[in-house]
Amino acid sequence: MGDGEGITTSARYLAPSAPGQGGAWGREAAAEGRRGSQRIVQAGEVAAPEPVADLLGLARGEHVVARRRIMYLDDEPCELTDTYYPREIGSGTGLAGTVRIPGGAVRLLADLGHVGVRAQEAVSARMPTESEREALAMGPGEPVLQLTRLTLDAAGRPVQADVMVMVSRDRRLRYEIEIG
Repeated sequence: MGDGEGITTSARYLAPSAPGQGGAWGREAAAEGRRGSQRIVQAGEVAAPEPVADLLGLARGEHVVARRRIMYLDDEPCELTDTYYPREIGSGTGLAGTVRIPGGAVRLLADLGHVGVRAQEAVSARMPTESEREALAMGPGEPVLQLTRLTLDAAGRPVQADVMVMVSRDRRLRYEIEIG
């Protein structure tokens, strides 16, 4: 994120934090001398949207546990994040509630025995919906980036799916790929 530029590396969001350590978003912002925070807008069981059902390998209309958040950088909204978990993973856990999870959701998933070892991501640019534009305090004509991520465990089973809509100005995504 330095010099007014939002830089993020997805790998930071896939590994569980150490016990007692905060979530990845806050740690990443703090490393750049900034403040990262979030507000959980909604959580609970919902019918999976079609693209999410497809990602998670579920039947259309099947229920998932969903968490909808607004991410802030220095108190400015910069990202809308919807995270979805198969019911058998998220139901009855902190993932289904609006209370902050100590160490973050990835830490809780690991504690529950669901460790992501591989992720598939797709990034696209598009114009925001009116509600996205309002939530992100964007001006007219500004595009957003949409990042969709599927996290899989060692057996190839889906652990979670994320749909993130980000303000595109000053945002860079950086990927590091290890081969072999």
